[in-house]
Amino acid sequence: MNTKVREVTVIYYHEASLELQHQIATFPENDQGRVVISSEFRQGKSIVAVCDGQVDILNKIGDRILSIDYVA
Repeated sequence: MNTKVREVTVIYYHEASLELQHQIATFPENDQGRVVISSEFRQGKSIVAVCDGQVDILNKIGDRILSIDYVA
């Protein structure tokens, strides 16, 4: 049995933080082509999106808010 895998970028919130985070990982695909994310990876996270391939995130929500607070 040859298991297909796919590289994805997972965008999520961690339960201990309101900061939007992301991680690039490889997960197996099911017969319908959907990525199967392990329960170990999902633990403690609220997944917002799963993107195909490696995504370069230039700005996340909250990035600009933090930079405005530090402008004197």
